[in-house]
Amino acid sequence: MDGGNRVSTVLFVKANNRPVEQAVSVKLYYAFLESYRKSHPDDTIIELDLYKEDLPYLNADMINGNFKAARGMELTPAEQAAVAVSGKYLDQFLAADKVVFAFPLWNFTVPAVLHTYIDYLCQAGKTFKYTEQGPVGLVSDKKVALLVARGGIYSEGPAASAEMAFNYMRNILAFFGVTDTTNVIVEGHNQLADRAEAIIAQGVAEAQKAAAEF
Repeated sequence: MDGGNRVSTVLFVKANNRPVEQAVSVKLYYAFLESYRKSHPDDTIIELDLYKEDLPYLNADMINGNFKAARGMELTPAEQAAVAVSGKYLDQFLAADKVVFAFPLWNFTVPAVLHTYIDYLCQAGKTFKYTEQGPVGLVSDKKVALLVARGGIYSEGPAASAEMAFNYMRNILAFFGVTDTTNVIVEGHNQLADRAEAIIAQGVAEAQKAAAEF
C-alpha cells in the first residue's frame, strides 16, 4: 500500500547518536532521508531522534497506568505522567503512514533507547489485541523500513542465532500486524575491514534506492 499520489506522513526514528562519520546506521538514515525527500517532495516528514528525547524506562507506573486508563479507572499523578509520555509517542507512531527505523546492532541487540521506545508502543488495544485465537496486530496498514548496521556477519554462520536487533524489530512489527517492510542491512564492515568502504557504499546506495520506492 503506497497510496499512489496520496500525501503521506512519514516518521523517521533515529536510534544512534554517534557522528555520521563513525556510524554506518546514521549514514543509512541520512541517505534514506535525503533520497526520500527528493522522491516524495509533498510528503510530511517528522524526525524523531531518540537520544534527544527524555525516555523513562517502562516501569510500574506506566504499566499500571496504561492498564487502568484503558479501563477508565482513576490514575495516580505518577501514573498519569507516565501514561502521558508513552501516549505521546504511541499516538505519533499510529498517526504516521510510514515509519523508518535506523539503528545499529549493539551487544547483540538494539540500543536501549529504541527498546524503551518500542515498550511505549506495545499496548493492547492500540497496536495489538488479545483474542481467543491469540494476539492480533492492529497496524497492518503501516509501511515500515528497517535500516540496520552491524559490524560482524550475522546473516549466516555461527553468529546468526545471536542477532537480536533486526530479529527483535521484525518480530515486534509482525506482532503489530505490519507486513509491508523494507529492509536495508549493512553488515561485516568491521569484520571485513579491507572491504569496509565498498560494503558501506553499497548499503548507502541500497538505502537511496529503497527510499525512492518506499
